[in-house]
Amino acid sequence: MIILKSPLEIEKMRRSCRMVAEILKIVKAVVKPGITTCSLDEIAERETVRRGALPAFKGYSGYKFALCCSVNDQVVHGMPNKRELCDGDILSLDFGVLYEGFYGDAAITLPVGSVAQSSQKLIDVTEQSLYKAIEYAVPGGHLSDISNGVQEYVESRGYSVVRDFVGHGIGRSLHENPQIPNYGKPGRGPKLKPGMVLAIEPMINEKGFAVKVLADGWTAVTCDGGLSAHFEHTVAITENGPDILTKFD
Repeated sequence: MIILKSPLEIEKMRRSCRMVAEILKIVKAVVKPGITTCSLDEIAERETVRRGALPAFKGYSGYKFALCCSVNDQVVHGMPNKRELCDGDILSLDFGVLYEGFYGDAAITLPVGSVAQSSQKLIDVTEQSLYKAIEYAVPGGHLSDISNGVQEYVESRGYSVVRDFVGHGIGRSLHENPQIPNYGKPGRGPKLKPGMVLAIEPMINEKGFAVKVLADGWTAVTCDGGLSAHFEHTVAITENGPDILTKFD
């Protein structure tokens, strides 16, 4: 069942989502060579608690951290640790909060120091694919229009779309129906309606789309060692089109 949100509920979600955006902006500002991902996690959790919210991921299915920090070939769910980031790395940060009963969720991928042109291009295409997908988050369309929007854009630029992980509905639960793959033919799946709130999140690989989960049970990496990038926004579908609740401005 897809749970539609009232305008009042969407405004409550906007508060959670604004916190996510604010905290990601704070964390982004300190990302540089030499910093550890566990330091970034500490900042994110401190800022969450300071705002009277809860880290959405900490404790979820046993996950121990506020942030997911995925470096280079790590696709999603990378766990913070004491390894120092290096010049030329790329870092994906996935973060959510729970505030006054509603969740917000977003992700960004950042260059660490000076990165190769090919790395920056992967980051740029992944971010652009998110906004291409959001263009299809309109009443009357189909869920797979969003999925196809990602795939068409990404594959036309020579990259591949991860199949094993998907976007999702969001609201009073972190993960609600529907699941939102980043690939597929248009015109399929549920019709999009005002009140749907979706966490749209392309995960894009430099090489092949195959991934595997490491022995820690969380960290997903590319099978071929290629880089991976990840962007996500929480988006409400309204009569006036998509409303990005996790805007970073």
